[in-house]
Amino acid sequence: MTDFKDHFSALARDYASYRPRYPARLFADLAQVAPGYERAWDCATGNGQAAAGLAAHFREVVATDASAQQIAEAQGPANIRFAVATAEASGLPAASVDLVLVAQAAHWFDLPAFYAEAARVLRPGGVLALLTYSGVRINTALDPVLREFHQVTMGPYWPPERAHVEKDYRDLPFPWPELAFPPQEMTADWTLDQLLGYLGTWSSTRAYREQRGADPLPALRARLLPLWGDPARALTVRWPLPLRIGRRP
Repeated sequence: MTDFKDHFSALARDYASYRPRYPARLFADLAQVAPGYERAWDCATGNGQAAAGLAAHFREVVATDASAQQIAEAQGPANIRFAVATAEASGLPAASVDLVLVAQAAHWFDLPAFYAEAARVLRPGGVLALLTYSGVRINTALDPVLREFHQVTMGPYWPPERAHVEKDYRDLPFPWPELAFPPQEMTADWTLDQLLGYLGTWSSTRAYREQRGADPLPALRARLLPLWGDPARALTVRWPLPLRIGRRP
């Protein structure tokens, strides 16, 4: 198997527990632009969150990830077929897919090789969608503290590829003319400790712990607690979901 940049296998269980769920509307809107509903490929599926959303609209979803640990934690409806495979070598038949979705992972890929694979497996008129998100937005009291944690405390520990996420993937090359698409937003109602569980899945948090031998989250919790109030109270966390979407000729 081709080597891949593995920042998440060691966090696979936490990733399954704490990553937010994509909105149902996202998958309905993606299905509307696909040329058919036979098969979707959720590439770099992680624990299968996006695959589960696609499964409501496509007869079959093939959900692949280069991490065997992530696939071991993946769950979903019976019409999802999970497999270990890289983005650049899916194992799918040529011209067999109506939609290819990459959620929060395209910045890790060998993009020319992945785009060649997407062109190979997509039917003519099939759709490629790259989705990303960054940071968290809660309210005017909490957001500055979380932004400082994200940009300053974690800044030196983000992998270089993360810069593409911060730019909403606008600086990534894209192979085909892009489609207009309705704006998307993801939300989660989380307690303080659920939020901290999510922050613990960041690749930068893992790198901080490994390099410094310390956990940055307790100090962050102490700063957030007076602003949050009752830590068991759930607040709405928001992420805009920028997408790059194009149709294979």
